[in-house]
Formats: sequence, structure tokens, C-alpha cells
Amino acid sequence: MGKNFIGLDTDKTQKLTEVLNELLSSYQIFYMNVRGYHWNIKGENFFELHAKFEELYDDLLLKVDEVAERILTLGHRPAHAYSTYIEKSEVPERKDVSDGKEAVGNIVESFGKLIAKQRELLSLAGEADDEGTVALMSDYISQQEKTVWMYRSYLGQ
Repeated sequence: MGKNFIGLDTDKTQKLTEVLNELLSSYQIFYMNVRGYHWNIKGENFFELHAKFEELYDDLLLKVDEVAERILTLGHRPAHAYSTYIEKSEVPERKDVSDGKEAVGNIVESFGKLIAKQRELLSLAGEADDEGTVALMSDYISQQEKTVWMYRSYLGQ
């Protein structure tokens, strides 16, 4: 059993990195979806949703960078091609969405996929004794669970 430069099992971090790259792919597609919602939103809630979507895509961009840097910290290479993102993302690409409720519904669905993937990563990171990834995923999950509650409340759910 080999160890990487931060003292973690290389076989376990290989698997962890594969799943982190799946998460990175989902974040990238989700980010572009939300940019599209921001650009294309129309209707009576335009001002509120336009601002809310900008706040969300700014946060998603930070998370894209943090996940990529975590992969690098584990000694691997982050995915960096949109063809890979499309292939590995669990968040589907959304095009030409201008209806606010549809966009918010897609956001709730996407967060559900991210949270599930992050829970998987919590387990894998725990098995690998990777406290850095555990902490990152735990922070994301607790933030996003509250965000999902707020977006679902907007939808009247």
C-alpha cells in the first residue's frame, strides 16, 4: 500500500479523485446552466431571480475551483474539457430556459444530484482517512441543504 505526498493511500485517493472529477463535471455543467438562467430569465420575478442566479453561479464557480484544487492536492489532475464534463456530469445540460419556476426546479434537482455525490465522497474520503475532503464535502452539504430548502420554498413545496 503506497502513500502519496500528504500521507494518504494512493489506491484510495485514485478512486476518490475519479469521483471528485465526476463532481467537478457536475459543478461545471450546473454552473453553465445557472449562467444561462441568469442571462435568459424573463417575467415578473426577473429582478429577484436575475440577482439570485448571479449569487448562485458566483458560489458555484468558487466550488469548481475548490474541487479542482482538492484533486490537485491529492496528487491527481482535474478534468478540464467540456466534453469530459458532459460525459461525466450527473447534472443534465439545460438550454434556453427562461421560465423562473422551471429554472428554480432545475436548480433544486441539480442540488439533489450534487448532494448525493458529495455524500458518496464523504464515505470514500472517510475510508481513505482524507479529512480535507471530508471537511469540504461536509461544508458543501450543510450549505446546500439550506439552499435547497429556500429554493423549494420559492416553488411552494
